[in-house]
Amino acid sequence: MSIHVAFTSAEAAPAPVGIVVDVLRATSTIAQALAAGYRRVLCCAEIEEALTLRAELPDALVGGERNAVQVEGFDVGASPREFLEARADTLILSTTNGTRAILETAEGCEEVVLGSLLNLAAVARVAAGGDAVVVCAGFKGAFALDDAYCAGRIVQLVHSQRTDAAIAAEVIARAFPTALEALNARTYGPPGLEEDIAYCAHEDRLDVVPRLAGMVGPAAEILLA
Repeated sequence: MSIHVAFTSAEAAPAPVGIVVDVLRATSTIAQALAAGYRRVLCCAEIEEALTLRAELPDALVGGERNAVQVEGFDVGASPREFLEARADTLILSTTNGTRAILETAEGCEEVVLGSLLNLAAVARVAAGGDAVVVCAGFKGAFALDDAYCAGRIVQLVHSQRTDAAIAAEVIARAFPTALEALNARTYGPPGLEEDIAYCAHEDRLDVVPRLAGMVGPAAEILLA
């Protein structure tokens, strides 16, 4: 068994299990939404795809962001704190980095699950079952320190052979005394996310594993495992 880390989705090699990490904020938000009672989350790469799905599913809630700002015309943004209670059966979500990374990872992995600090232990148990790659969503195709930190935390919990990239992620994880310090060390993104960052820094708040179930049109359908 081995574990690898891809610091961007473009670097991800095929693997039996792909664990997508966009800790600020998509994978944290999806885990929170499903834990709160949403039955499924439909992840779209493009805004237009999300709006088309909402027209087909009028009872669904549509949320998302571009550059951390709620998309005009969407019902909600992409803060996990907006999903502490379920307001619909289905959440349609489109974000700058995370939803695209989920779709890209699905192309090369037999099974895709979503990881964050909120569900750290739960998703690490999935990675322990065989060969896995942790795929960092990154920021607009580039390395993102917060995702690398979260990937390193997952690696720490998995007793598998590590690739050099997995070792590097673990080194990053060990460099920070707390998760909050690691997430605040990132250099991208606008101000005003302080409360979301603090929320996403909580560890093992949720014992859930969001898992790709299939496709609904252009969207990845995410359910609880």
